[in-house]
This record gives sequence, structure tokens and C-alpha cells, in this order.
Amino acid sequence: MTATLLNGKQIAQEIRAEIAEQVRRRVQAGKSQPKLCAILVGDDPASQVYVRNKERACEKAGIAGTVDRLPATTTGTELLARIEQLNHDPTVHGILVQLPLPKSESSADPLDERRVLDAVSPLKDVDAFSPVNVGLLMQGRPRFLPCTPHGVVQLLHRCDRGVAGKHVVVIGRSDIVGKPIASMLSQRTNMANQGDAEGGRDVANATVTIAHSRTENLADLVRQADCVIAAVGIPKLVTADMIRPGATVVDVGINRVDDKLVGDVDFEGVKEVAGAITPVPGGVGPLTIAMLLHNTVKAAELADG
Repeated sequence: MTATLLNGKQIAQEIRAEIAEQVRRRVQAGKSQPKLCAILVGDDPASQVYVRNKERACEKAGIAGTVDRLPATTTGTELLARIEQLNHDPTVHGILVQLPLPKSESSADPLDERRVLDAVSPLKDVDAFSPVNVGLLMQGRPRFLPCTPHGVVQLLHRCDRGVAGKHVVVIGRSDIVGKPIASMLSQRTNMANQGDAEGGRDVANATVTIAHSRTENLADLVRQADCVIAAVGIPKLVTADMIRPGATVVDVGINRVDDKLVGDVDFEGVKEVAGAITPVPGGVGPLTIAMLLHNTVKAAELADG
């Protein structure tokens, strides 16, 4: 039996429509238009595409989206100074530093990624990378939810794939996806309610195991899971023989192989065993930008006081 396809693209469109309506009502009430400023250092082609997509998404949702395009020669001090300006600009509600940062040409004043991300005000940190916001998430009282993990939670919630009381195996331990999604799914409260979704399944109270590329007997561990979330960055690591029949499989990986985009899951094989599965592309990816828009509107609401 072929698995149900979890259509992230369709769900992202629903969420973006909800956000656009929220922005419309906000502006109609005389409140400020939410504004997101992305900082792009250098001319990495992939980063330029990502930023352009975010600009378009902002425009469609009624959010003011601007991009600071800085040369690759920008020093750490210069970038930190620009972030500080945006932190104190009351018209800017969200700040996003596009990663990866280029290698600085100044060995004396390099672009330190951690230092740069820490410099963004926690109240404008719509990527939820600030240690302050990470700490709040771990305590179960988040200000913002990180965009990709929040997208996964919304996907499970809106597709009626509950995980309460079930075993979830997360393959990947990154600060951006693996660790936060594990925390979110194991919380006592449903993090999907941080979005605009109503109803749906409970995507909290799961028993979560974090695995990674160096986990011994990875296949045996994954085979025990009711839900598998792959976010390790290894093409087609997860194969059909690793999946419990009927399990939910969420593929966060995006890898370019022979000029094609593939995930961390062997989609063609796994779809014949799993109960539900996300495609790559068209699964989790579109939801990341949708949740970025959500966080920007939330930041504007926080700025209202």
C-alpha cells in the first residue's frame, strides 16, 4: 500500500493565506505593517535565491520585506554595526541574517556566525536562533518557534498525524532542526497552537530519541519508530527496510545529487512501507518560509506592547 503524501506546499499556501488575512486586519485596524529585513552578505547564488523567495513571500502576505545586500568584503564589525542599527529601528520587526556567511577576507575582523546571530535582538529574532529564544523554547514558553521545526509541527498537526504517546526518532542533532524539533514534540503542550491552526492532532507528549550519522545500529533504532524525522544531510540514508509499516516519515533533508534534489529518505522505496511521507521537494521546504512570515507578524504584535 503506497503511503499518503503529506503535501507541505498545499499546507504552506493555507498558512500564508491565514497570515495575509491577519496582516490585512492588522493594517485595517491602524497598526503598523509588519516588516522583515534580511541581511545578505556576499553573492552566493543559492542564498540569493532563498532571499528572493522570502521577498516574494513577504509581498504576497502584505509584509514589508527589504534586503540589505552587503559585499563579501564586509567585516565582522561592520556587520554587527548594521545589526545594531536594525535592532534600534522601530519600523523593523524581524531581522534575518542569511546563512552561510562568506569567509571573511579580514583575518583580524572575521564574520563570526555565532557572534552575528547572537547580536540580533531576541525580540526581532524571527529565525529563533538567539540563545534567549532557544532557552525559552526549552522551558516550554517560546517567544518564537524556529521556522523549519515549526513547519514540521504544523505539517503533522494539519495532516492529522498525531504523535502523543508515540515514539519519534529524529535523525540529526543540529541546532536548527534536530534539537528544537525533539524538544517541541516532547513538550507537554501542543506547539502547533503557536500558529493559527485549530483542531488537528496533538503533536506533543511524544517519546523522542535523537539519533545521528554515528549512532550504532541506526536501522534497528529507526525501525522502532512510529514517526521518523530525517534531518541529517545524507542522501537517501533512510531506506525501506528501516521503516516500520505504517510509520509517518518526514524528510527535512535537501541534497543535490546528479543535478537533482533528493532528501535523506529513499522516497520511492519508503513510500511503499510508510503510512505517510513527505516528498522532496514540496514537503517541509515551503513551510519554512510560511513560518518565517508567521514569526514576523508575531514580532510586530510584540512590538505593539
